[in-house]
Amino acid sequence: MENENVHRLKLDGKEIILIGTAHVSRESADLVEQVITEERPETVCVELCQPRYDAIRLKDKWQQTDIVRVIREKRAPILLSQLIMASLQRKIAQKFNITPGEEMLRAIARAEEIGAKIVLADREIRVTLLRTWRKMGFWSKVKFLPEVLLSLFATDEITEEEIEKLKKHDVLELALQTVGEKLPGLKTTLIDERDLYLAHAIGRAAGARIVAVVGAGHVPGILKHIGEEIDIAALNLIPEKGIWGRCAGWVFSLAIVGLFVAGFFSSGVEGGIKMFTWWAMITAAFSGVGALILLAHPLTIAASAIAAPITTLHPLIAAGWVAGLAEATLRKPQVKDFLALKDDIVSLRGFFRNKITRLLLLVAVVNLTTSIGTFVAIPVIMSFL
Repeated sequence: MENENVHRLKLDGKEIILIGTAHVSRESADLVEQVITEERPETVCVELCQPRYDAIRLKDKWQQTDIVRVIREKRAPILLSQLIMASLQRKIAQKFNITPGEEMLRAIARAEEIGAKIVLADREIRVTLLRTWRKMGFWSKVKFLPEVLLSLFATDEITEEEIEKLKKHDVLELALQTVGEKLPGLKTTLIDERDLYLAHAIGRAAGARIVAVVGAGHVPGILKHIGEEIDIAALNLIPEKGIWGRCAGWVFSLAIVGLFVAGFFSSGVEGGIKMFTWWAMITAAFSGVGALILLAHPLTIAASAIAAPITTLHPLIAAGWVAGLAEATLRKPQVKDFLALKDDIVSLRGFFRNKITRLLLLVAVVNLTTSIGTFVAIPVIMSFL
């Protein structure tokens, strides 16, 4: 069939039919179903990874999430990022009465009906987000959380015409569009690397006739790179922290301890005690305020405040993790919270009401406010020298 969003190419004796879709467009979903029905391919590639595939096929999988384990394994930021992106996509889809990822659901269903093999062609979202995070500089990370949270609730005035922009932008890119304008380096891992990954997976898929369903924003990159030799192992590699990244926390902590030691020598015991007292009060106050903003349990607020003076001096512990574990113990999420998650993430009120999203936000916000408190406290204690 002739359509501007359908691209045909030959590669190594195979015919590949590439469909560029909008992830929240009913027309795109209809187009996908029509092409697969008419072409009857041996293989259907979809822009999904295994976790995202499971998320749309196994509706009850959220109920198995161990939120305490997520916090302990330091995966809270990754899960929060996934929920924020899901929130944007679901909010737009809900506004226009369509199912998020409907084109992928229909592609999978139609492929199963005709007996075609299904290939999950996208890189695992966890790898994409971790590579993005590891490649960001310190100040980019500091700006990242507030920018993402602001972009989360900036879709109220989206019009149907603006939905067409989804045919030119990837879902991940759209979800972080505001952030991306201020942090352009994100595009490399969020978009460009995934173009390469998708091109590799689609080009190597089995079958004489292949239909590939991808976000239209990936089409130019896929057409450019398909058939090339692509180092897929390099694209799946999560960068190790550099020497500075591994040592920075310890260097910072030792520098602060050095200030306290200098205070004892220059101002005596009384001056040193004043320095630590101010350090403890400021970091505790900022950490406690972060927990208070999220309406945490009073004991969680107290735990955050008590932990802050210590965690700010120890690079392997964070006040946000203490707050998250305390809140998860005091207000453990229930099955109903997991069941309500898909509806709660579409609104600011729901994000704060649901125990799961509030827990993830609590970890992030307490870490952020404690970091701010640390930088406020430094010049204060230096004034005693």
